[in-house]
Amino acid sequence: MPDDAAQIRALITKWAESVHRGDLDGVLADHTEDIVMYDVPPPHEGLHGLAAYRATRPPFFARQAQGACFDIEFLDVTAGKDAACAHALLRCGTPGEPAEHPTLRLRLTLGLRKERGRRLVAQEHHSFPHD
Repeated sequence: MPDDAAQIRALITKWAESVHRGDLDGVLADHTEDIVMYDVPPPHEGLHGLAAYRATRPPFFARQAQGACFDIEFLDVTAGKDAACAHALLRCGTPGEPAEHPTLRLRLTLGLRKERGRRLVAQEHHSFPHD
Protein backbone atom coordinates (compact mmCIF):
# COMPACT_ATOMS: atom_id res chain seq x y z
CA MET A 1 0.00 0.00 0.00
CA PRO A 2 2.31 2.77 -1.19
CA ASP A 3 -0.12 5.57 -0.33
CA ASP A 4 -0.42 4.40 3.27
CA ALA A 5 3.35 4.02 3.57
CA ALA A 6 3.88 7.52 2.17
CA GLN A 7 1.35 8.96 4.63
CA ILE A 8 3.08 7.21 7.53
CA ARG A 9 6.50 8.46 6.36
CA ALA A 10 5.09 12.00 6.33
CA LEU A 11 3.59 11.52 9.82
CA ILE A 12 6.93 10.30 11.23
CA THR A 13 8.91 13.04 9.50
CA LYS A 14 6.51 15.67 10.87
CA TRP A 15 6.81 14.13 14.36
CA ALA A 16 10.65 14.23 14.23
CA GLU A 17 10.59 17.86 13.08
CA SER A 18 8.20 18.70 15.94
CA VAL A 19 10.52 16.98 18.43
CA HIS A 20 13.47 18.98 17.12
CA ARG A 21 11.56 22.29 17.34
CA GLY A 22 10.13 21.55 20.80
CA ASP A 23 6.57 21.68 19.48
CA LEU A 24 4.58 19.66 22.04
CA ASP A 25 1.28 19.82 20.12
CA GLY A 26 3.03 18.57 16.99
CA VAL A 27 4.70 15.72 18.89
CA LEU A 28 1.42 14.56 20.44
CA ALA A 29 -0.78 15.09 17.37
CA ASP A 30 -0.61 11.56 15.95
CA HIS A 31 -0.36 9.40 19.10
CA THR A 32 -3.04 7.26 20.71
CA GLU A 33 -4.38 7.98 24.19
CA ASP A 34 -3.07 4.59 25.34
CA ILE A 35 0.41 4.86 23.82
CA VAL A 36 3.16 2.69 25.28
CA MET A 37 6.69 4.10 25.05
CA TYR A 38 9.97 2.41 25.89
CA ASP A 39 12.62 5.11 26.06
CA VAL A 40 16.36 5.22 26.68
CA PRO A 41 16.01 6.74 30.18
CA PRO A 42 13.97 4.98 32.90
CA PRO A 43 11.43 3.80 33.75
CA HIS A 44 12.53 0.53 32.23
CA GLU A 45 8.99 -0.88 32.29
CA GLY A 46 8.00 1.87 29.87
CA LEU A 47 5.47 4.65 30.01
CA HIS A 48 1.77 4.07 29.51
CA GLY A 49 -0.70 6.68 28.30
CA LEU A 50 -0.52 10.02 26.57
CA ALA A 51 -0.18 12.00 29.82
CA ALA A 52 2.96 10.05 30.80
CA TYR A 53 4.32 10.41 27.27
CA ARG A 54 3.65 14.17 27.33
CA ALA A 55 5.57 14.52 30.63
CA THR A 56 8.76 13.16 29.03
CA ARG A 57 8.93 15.86 26.38
CA PRO A 58 9.92 19.09 28.26
CA PRO A 59 13.30 17.75 29.48
CA PHE A 60 14.04 16.46 25.99
CA PHE A 61 13.00 19.79 24.47
CA ALA A 62 15.45 21.54 26.81
CA ARG A 63 18.21 19.34 25.39
CA GLN A 64 17.10 20.14 21.84
CA ALA A 65 17.17 23.87 22.64
CA GLN A 66 20.88 23.51 23.43
CA GLY A 67 21.59 22.65 19.79
CA ALA A 68 21.05 18.89 19.82
CA CYS A 69 20.27 17.13 16.56
CA PHE A 70 17.29 14.83 15.92
CA ASP A 71 17.63 13.85 12.27
CA ILE A 72 16.17 10.80 10.53
CA GLU A 73 18.88 9.11 8.47
CA PHE A 74 16.97 5.94 7.55
CA LEU A 75 13.25 5.14 7.68
CA ASP A 76 11.43 2.00 6.57
CA VAL A 77 7.64 1.61 6.74
CA THR A 78 5.46 -1.48 6.35
CA ALA A 79 1.75 -0.67 6.14
CA GLY A 80 -1.23 -2.99 6.32
CA LYS A 81 -4.92 -2.19 6.25
CA ASP A 82 -5.35 -1.46 9.97
CA ALA A 83 -1.83 -1.65 11.40
CA ALA A 84 1.66 -0.59 10.40
CA CYS A 85 5.19 -0.58 11.73
CA ALA A 86 8.22 1.52 11.04
CA HIS A 87 11.84 1.48 12.05
CA ALA A 88 14.39 4.22 11.73
CA LEU A 89 17.89 5.33 12.60
CA LEU A 90 18.37 8.91 13.81
CA ARG A 91 21.28 11.15 14.61
CA CYS A 92 20.42 12.30 18.11
CA GLY A 93 22.77 14.19 20.35
CA THR A 94 24.22 17.43 21.56
CA PRO A 95 26.62 19.16 19.14
CA GLY A 96 29.74 17.38 20.45
CA GLU A 97 28.27 13.88 20.68
CA PRO A 98 28.14 13.04 16.95
CA ALA A 99 31.79 14.10 16.63
CA GLU A 100 32.78 11.87 19.56
CA HIS A 101 30.68 8.91 18.33
CA PRO A 102 30.21 9.36 14.57
CA THR A 103 28.52 6.00 13.96
CA LEU A 104 26.15 6.06 16.96
CA ARG A 105 22.48 6.24 15.98
CA LEU A 106 19.26 6.25 17.97
CA ARG A 107 17.12 3.27 16.98
CA LEU A 108 13.40 3.99 16.68
CA THR A 109 10.59 1.48 16.25
CA LEU A 110 6.97 2.56 15.92
CA GLY A 111 3.74 0.57 15.90
CA LEU A 112 0.76 2.34 14.37
CA ARG A 113 -2.92 1.52 14.16
CA LYS A 114 -5.82 3.05 12.35
CA GLU A 115 -8.48 4.77 14.48
CA ARG A 116 -11.44 6.47 12.85
CA GLY A 117 -9.62 6.49 9.52
CA ARG A 118 -6.36 8.01 10.90
CA ARG A 119 -2.99 6.38 11.46
CA LEU A 120 -1.79 6.91 15.02
CA VAL A 121 1.34 5.84 16.89
CA ALA A 122 0.35 3.30 19.56
CA GLN A 123 3.83 2.06 20.47
CA GLU A 124 7.17 3.87 20.38
CA HIS A 125 10.54 2.39 21.29
CA HIS A 126 13.87 4.26 21.42
CA SER A 127 17.22 2.63 22.09
CA PHE A 128 20.93 3.07 21.63
CA PRO A 129 23.20 0.08 21.01
CA HIS A 130 25.16 -1.08 24.03
CA ASP A 131 28.75 -1.85 23.15
